[in-house]
Amino acid sequence: MARPVEREPRWRRDEKEDRSEVRAAVQHFTALGLLTFLVVTVPITLWLRHEAEVEALDDAVGITERLAQFAVAPLVTESLLAGDADALAQLDQRLAPWLDDTLLRAKLWDEEGTIVYSDVDELIGQNFGPDQSARAILDPSGSDATIEVHDDAENAFETEHGELVEVYVEAFTDDGQRLMFEGYYDGALVRDEQNRVVLATAPAVVAALAVLQLALLVPAVQLARRLEGHQAVRRRLLQRAVEASDLERRRIARDLHDEVIQDLAGLSYAIEGEELRSEQERRPLLTRARIILQDNVRALRAMTAELYPPDLDELGLPGALSQLVQPLLERGMVVTVDLPEESDLDRERCAMLYRVAREALRNVLKHSGAGSVTLSLSTDPGRVVLRVGDDGAGFDPRGGAADGHLGLRLIRDTLEEAGGTLEVRSAPGEGTEVTAVLVGGAALGPA
Repeated sequence: MARPVEREPRWRRDEKEDRSEVRAAVQHFTALGLLTFLVVTVPITLWLRHEAEVEALDDAVGITERLAQFAVAPLVTESLLAGDADALAQLDQRLAPWLDDTLLRAKLWDEEGTIVYSDVDELIGQNFGPDQSARAILDPSGSDATIEVHDDAENAFETEHGELVEVYVEAFTDDGQRLMFEGYYDGALVRDEQNRVVLATAPAVVAALAVLQLALLVPAVQLARRLEGHQAVRRRLLQRAVEASDLERRRIARDLHDEVIQDLAGLSYAIEGEELRSEQERRPLLTRARIILQDNVRALRAMTAELYPPDLDELGLPGALSQLVQPLLERGMVVTVDLPEESDLDRERCAMLYRVAREALRNVLKHSGAGSVTLSLSTDPGRVVLRVGDDGAGFDPRGGAADGHLGLRLIRDTLEEAGGTLEVRSAPGEGTEVTAVLVGGAALGPA
């Protein structure tokens, strides 16, 4: 197996991860701020445009009411209602200044829906039904204003102008007869007023929201950097804990090897020598004692090998994992291994995943009664996944830790402290699958 490729120092990768998390948090906050900005500004803009339109239409109604009251009503006589040419010409002259300026069309309706006056001679005398005059005459306010493209029959001469403001107001003759005066204005006047109000108000609204977002962004960045600091401290503490655990395991393994195992091995040799020299009746007892001692020595040596695992820096995680399956192969189990050729995981992550695999495979060997085992190490985007599965007896995870699975519970705590997860799926008679996931800072070479 190839030696792990250390592409850059671990501390530098960790710093990049922290900066990436802070950057992601700031980007998330900024995106949320922009979304909030749109959610707030779009309704405000629509509301401002609506209010500006209402105000402009109200102004048009006021202008038309004054025009009807002071310019039109005094000239509405019986002669004009009868269609007298001189009376109509006199009203033309009175309205000429407005028609040359802001008023595009003028119409005067009676209650029957007949146009008794218009600046377009072809319309005078035409009847379009009482519904036309009823819009204003029957309305309690006595007026109505809309802005739209008009394409009704009575608007044949206005359609070419596009969007127009149409205003209906009441007008009265000297004898109290109710008429309806209708005026048309260029719709651009209302749209210009809308744009003026929006442009006058929008900068202040946008500036206020921008200042608010900036005021919130500063503490958000501070909180993100504080989180970055906490993560760095947690990572250092975890690293120290892993290092201390490794040192303690090595010390225990060394003490066992240098003292206890050596003493027991020497004792077994002494018993073996005594066995050869002893009387026949004493040999079975000495033989049994020697076998027990030798079994214990082998068990202790295996324990020291577990306490002091292979050099992960030298073998690499894939190589160390490959060594773990040897005892299963010696037991005749079918082992399927899917491991990459190399990895650039830092030593802490390698050690954690190695311990998960070692504990899971130890449980398979001692407790599962499995015939086949799978071991795989792979990457998903931003994470490393280790899986150990078997077709053994299984157990019920809801019933607490099964025999030999307490070690996995302890390893789960360590993984969670490092931001990872450990999941154990099992059921009686259906085997067991152990999945360990570590996020960030990991890459594997080709399988």
